[in-house]
Amino acid sequence: MSRRPRHLSAEERALWDVVARRTQPIEKPRAVPASMQPRVRAVKSPKQNQPIPQFNVGQSVDHHGTNDLLPSLSQQLANTPLSMDRKSFGKLKRGKIQPEGRIDLHGMTLDQAHPALVSFILSSHAAGKRLVLVITGKGKPRDDGGPIPTRLGVLRHQVPQWLGLAPLSGAVLQISEAHLKHGGHGALYVYLRRSH
Repeated sequence: MSRRPRHLSAEERALWDVVARRTQPIEKPRAVPASMQPRVRAVKSPKQNQPIPQFNVGQSVDHHGTNDLLPSLSQQLANTPLSMDRKSFGKLKRGKIQPEGRIDLHGMTLDQAHPALVSFILSSHAAGKRLVLVITGKGKPRDDGGPIPTRLGVLRHQVPQWLGLAPLSGAVLQISEAHLKHGGHGALYVYLRRSH
């Protein structure tokens, strides 16, 4: 239900005119210095749509091309901010620091691997260990060619997520892909916080 506009009576209109005549304009606003004015960002022009390639029914499609929207696990780990000492991290990446413990998860199901990882990380942290090795395996290619591609290595992708969630996130300082001599793409270095 909309309200009808209210019109001023002659008496209200006369009162308003008196108030309007007595008012003084507010000072003009001072000019804002150029250093305090907001920066104007250049608007990027939208990318031109690329033509869709010809497709024939029954044609096989390569799902492992450039259609993957997520960066690879290696890129994701490389792009995480550095939480530990840069010098120690450099030694870690070159395989110069020997892990103080290790767990081999490859061959396990997700239901088996998660409690084993939680127990291992928390007990290693409680024991004062700083660097442990988590072996996930590289994964088996299981893509059946269907419309939705499957990722290579379920554990390899799931373990970093588990390490970033409670209760493990409180014990983990840095996660990095292992050096080749410690397993390369199939293993992760987990650098633990100092236990109190």
